[in-house]
Amino acid sequence: MNSRRKFLAGSAAGFLGTAMVSRVGAASLPEAPVRETAESAPPLAPNSGRPYNPVVTLNGWSLPWRMNNGWKEFHLVAEPVRRQIAPGMTANLWGYNGQSPGPTIECVEGDKVRIFVTNKLPEHTTIHWHGILLPNGMDGVGGLTQPHIAVGKTFVYEFEMKHSGTFMYHPHADEMVQMAMGMMGSLVVHPRDPAFNRVDRDFAFILAAYDIEPGAATPKVAEMTEFNLWTWNSRVFPGIDPLVVRRNDRVRVRIANLTMTNHPIHIHGHNFTVGCTDGGWVPKGARWPETSADIPVGAIRAIEFVADNPGDWAFHCHKSHHVMNAMGHNVPTMIGVDHRGVAERINRLIPDYMLMGERGMADMGEMEMPLPDNTLPMMTGAGPFGAMEMGGMFTLVKVREGLARNDYKDPGWYQHPPGTVAWEWTGAVPLAERVAPAKDSARVMKVRKPKPHSGH
Repeated sequence: MNSRRKFLAGSAAGFLGTAMVSRVGAASLPEAPVRETAESAPPLAPNSGRPYNPVVTLNGWSLPWRMNNGWKEFHLVAEPVRRQIAPGMTANLWGYNGQSPGPTIECVEGDKVRIFVTNKLPEHTTIHWHGILLPNGMDGVGGLTQPHIAVGKTFVYEFEMKHSGTFMYHPHADEMVQMAMGMMGSLVVHPRDPAFNRVDRDFAFILAAYDIEPGAATPKVAEMTEFNLWTWNSRVFPGIDPLVVRRNDRVRVRIANLTMTNHPIHIHGHNFTVGCTDGGWVPKGARWPETSADIPVGAIRAIEFVADNPGDWAFHCHKSHHVMNAMGHNVPTMIGVDHRGVAERINRLIPDYMLMGERGMADMGEMEMPLPDNTLPMMTGAGPFGAMEMGGMFTLVKVREGLARNDYKDPGWYQHPPGTVAWEWTGAVPLAERVAPAKDSARVMKVRKPKPHSGH
């Protein structure tokens, strides 16, 4: 990690812009670490304060802190960032400490936290601590509970973590722009008792959506419905890291939704319960088994399961167009249309013209075709048996025997035991007898004109 010490040294007093300067002092600014790589960092074990089992932020990291007279101090810097969405595409976003989303803030129920926020954006900002119970003046709503944080200023937020759970932080200033540009981060408050609802592996990520035209790099911030990149922690498949777990580990996955629509997040090979929301822990007697959890807009769900089934298990949003990249919304359906003769004539004018879509779109998973710069294929990814034809909100939960306790390295593809993989039938195939449909002369066909597509 790099340090911002040089940026802050000698000019810290000029950045402090709140009445709290007299309470904490300009000289007491903690360092603001920065991380620019997109790999998942190892869990940050606490080196002071109360003990806890740290989380792994998917394709992200946790923010270091320092203890200062009983206060746990963090430093966030709001700033423009460059974020690799997946290999082959990088976006111009806004975030914190070098990344979008910003680093996860981890603390413990009962901690007194002091969070410095320095604004290096081209406009004012604030931070709202979503789900945290705190004094009204620390809630971060610009113009209502505090002045905006002007460009080049630093504000200080101080409060006690009164309850444990899964939360997030994001601006409450020019929200349409700042959240559309990627300003968000996870906030995890661990239980005071480390044994309470303990799990072996704990993951966190945020759902975000962007509309970035092919060849471009900056989101269209005024878009409300027609997004073309559906991300987990501002990454899309195949750029999302797998969740690597040991067999029989108890696993928690904390999922926050800051998109404009809901997301049914589905896991293969296991079932789970929802153990926590941004309102708190769900009593065990109120939980029920699921394989999909719908994550509402502006909400958080933490799912829990026992990873007792070895393999490489798909983990994804179950809206089919949310597991695709760089989508076009005005592509006509050509299934069943024989346009080979037309294609031959077009080829005389455009030699590189491709015929596609008349048998479906599966060929695009293996097709290598020219793309604009800084643009991802709509469907991509290669697995051990061929093209995976995925994108967007898709990754894998890799369950393995014999991993070390803190081993999160990708173990490679699962080696299936003999006789456990679906195979092609090569014997005789009987003809399928089909019954002709009964004629119904009284049936009346009603046709309605379709309405424009809007929303997801």
